[in-house]
Amino acid sequence: MAFKTIRIGTRDSILATWQAEHVAAGLQKNGYKTELVFIKTEGDQVLDTPLPMLGGKGVFTKALDDALLNDEVDIAVHSFKDIPTSTPDGLEVIAVLEREDPRDVIVARTSPDFMDDENYEAVIATSSHRRGGQWLNKFPKHKLTDIRGNVHTRLRKLNENGWDGAIFAAAGLKRVGFEANISRYLEWMISAPAQGAVAVMGRADKPSIHRALSQLHHSETALCTRIERRFLQVLEGGCSAPLGAFAEVMNDTIVFKGVLTSLKGDQREEISLNIPIEHSASMGDRAAESLMARDTVMAILTEIRRELR
Repeated sequence: MAFKTIRIGTRDSILATWQAEHVAAGLQKNGYKTELVFIKTEGDQVLDTPLPMLGGKGVFTKALDDALLNDEVDIAVHSFKDIPTSTPDGLEVIAVLEREDPRDVIVARTSPDFMDDENYEAVIATSSHRRGGQWLNKFPKHKLTDIRGNVHTRLRKLNENGWDGAIFAAAGLKRVGFEANISRYLEWMISAPAQGAVAVMGRADKPSIHRALSQLHHSETALCTRIERRFLQVLEGGCSAPLGAFAEVMNDTIVFKGVLTSLKGDQREEISLNIPIEHSASMGDRAAESLMARDTVMAILTEIRRELR
């Protein structure tokens, strides 16, 4: 057993710190010493610009990637949904922890009853095109407003601005003890690829670090998130694309759902597949290719790329 101090790179938000401490606790249980190294990312420092305009997911990972490549840290801990589908040369995801609740939720400023009134024109806060597209598809009379920041900041902004509600990931609220703020679970909304899962990034040339993390790796979560992320990658969707994907294991079968909406929510295309686990290696590709075979899907993707250019 090695007793090397493993330097864990993390952002300094309350959620990122929880995730890093969770990984640290698992390593310590197996006899390893750990040290948290806090690193500011562009996504943490620039809060007045919508995320897609900053460059998408990479704004939360690049500084940590650089720290790994420069040997300033041994591993970096991320919300898996924040990691781009293409990783820098020399780095790879070396462990995926068991997934927490993958659902999206609404946190209402007062009451979520406005969702039951089809004539009410609510204002909903989200910085996600995926969440916004699915929300407007279901509630076309509502308006969206951008919101950035960590969990505490977004909850504060919701109350200060008088918006009707804001959309969050259930996993994030639960992990930092804010589950009581959840007004409703959005069972109809398909989550982001890998939502609810924590991933550990490391250098490909450090096998001892890989061995240290192997006991924290959850193979079922890794399989499902790999399918979801491959679906995203084949459709060429980054953080800006209104794409949702969720896979789960049910009775030795992978049950998959994927969705693409227009940015305005007026168009929605879904794909569902059920495949035995032993035949699921190419499931993400198959789902994406089936969706892209539809003329409407290609038209939506073309329009999205034009609008986000």
